[in-house]
Amino acid sequence: MTASSPRALRALGAAGVLTMAASLLAGCSADGRETIRFTFSKREALEFMSELVSEYNSSQDDVRVEMDTSGVDVVSASFVRGNPPDIMLGNYNYEVARFVDRCALSDLSDTDAAATIRDDLDVLMAQYGTCEGRTSALPYSVMASSVIYNKQIFEDNGIEVPQTWDELIAACEALTAAGVTPFYATFKDDWTVAQGWYDYSIGGSLDLVEFFDQLAKEGAEVGAGSEVSFAEDFAEPLDRMAELTAYTNDDAASRAYNDGNLAFAQGEAAMYLQGPWALAEIEKTAPDLDLGTFPLPMTDDPADLAVRVNTDLAAMIPEESRHKEAARDFLEFLYLPENIEAYNESQLGFAPTEGAPPPGDPRIEGMTTYYDEGRFYQGASVLVPKTIPVFAYAQALALGADPGATLSTMDADWARLAFRSPIPSSQNDARAEEVSR
Repeated sequence: MTASSPRALRALGAAGVLTMAASLLAGCSADGRETIRFTFSKREALEFMSELVSEYNSSQDDVRVEMDTSGVDVVSASFVRGNPPDIMLGNYNYEVARFVDRCALSDLSDTDAAATIRDDLDVLMAQYGTCEGRTSALPYSVMASSVIYNKQIFEDNGIEVPQTWDELIAACEALTAAGVTPFYATFKDDWTVAQGWYDYSIGGSLDLVEFFDQLAKEGAEVGAGSEVSFAEDFAEPLDRMAELTAYTNDDAASRAYNDGNLAFAQGEAAMYLQGPWALAEIEKTAPDLDLGTFPLPMTDDPADLAVRVNTDLAAMIPEESRHKEAARDFLEFLYLPENIEAYNESQLGFAPTEGAPPPGDPRIEGMTTYYDEGRFYQGASVLVPKTIPVFAYAQALALGADPGATLSTMDADWARLAFRSPIPSSQNDARAEEVSR
């Protein structure tokens, strides 16, 4: 079957979409169609995906998709029980990548969907792990994040979008002199520090693919004198992050994510280090606020500008699925241009497919060129095993902890875990395996 003529294009048949318990065994539906279990738990997009599943079910007479929204923990347990879902669409992270590392997911390299994926996204997928000889997961939605800024405040104060570190500091000084808080910070929630302040500062300064590849090769030797280390390579970016924290709201230490969305919507700062998910929350308070985005400049070379990305959704078909062919047919339907592009438009995400148009929302237009040109990085906070508490370290740094001591602790954490369970030497050979398992 091809993407241009899957079963989804056959005559209409009766069906709907059901949300089901994770323990339901897929088989045959009451009308004799082959039933597959599809896991999807991104709550912001449940309505959209339910309608898409319903459209697929109504378009052909052979396969019935039943949607399971029970979440990643239940999905993980289903692998242990030997009853995984037939197809998964979920956030691509350490939890999911362990199935890749263990070759528990089937090869999708020969699908029409795989042929549409941009080549420059391969390295992002491989940063979490690979199964040699297989394409185990296909990106479905890439979320880009950067600085959100209030265009009216910039215009009122004669400030252009900064392209270099010096221009950023000059903008902060001008805003401060005018009585405007440059950045609204929410240091009470550690994930907001890690996702924004920490990741943007490091990703805007370093080649993280090269860094983590070299770090993996160092293994248990990471530390004083090693070729790369957190203490050596992250020191300058985090010194600059600390410099920027001086331009935040006075109560940043006690402000959380929801506080930040409200305050920024009320014009209490010019810039906000958050992803596009915050835009919907800001819009609830200020639907007409004129916002834009730009990458945080951390060097004095505009060529270094890049945006943080993550694979918000990736498609996978478990090796133990009893209905692989039916699942592959539904996968091809999901990747039809009109479906994958409509999904990403609805979620302010970027489609991973060649030639796909960017989301039309003008608020994220400032990131489009960078995504189109492949000028992006995955956050440093999510490229380490979860047993290293990077979010807590990032929060401590934002609150004034000594960078040297914190980064040396991270080196020791990495070396200890690498000694206990050696990390593969190549980033493209599952470098990011969850070593704590």
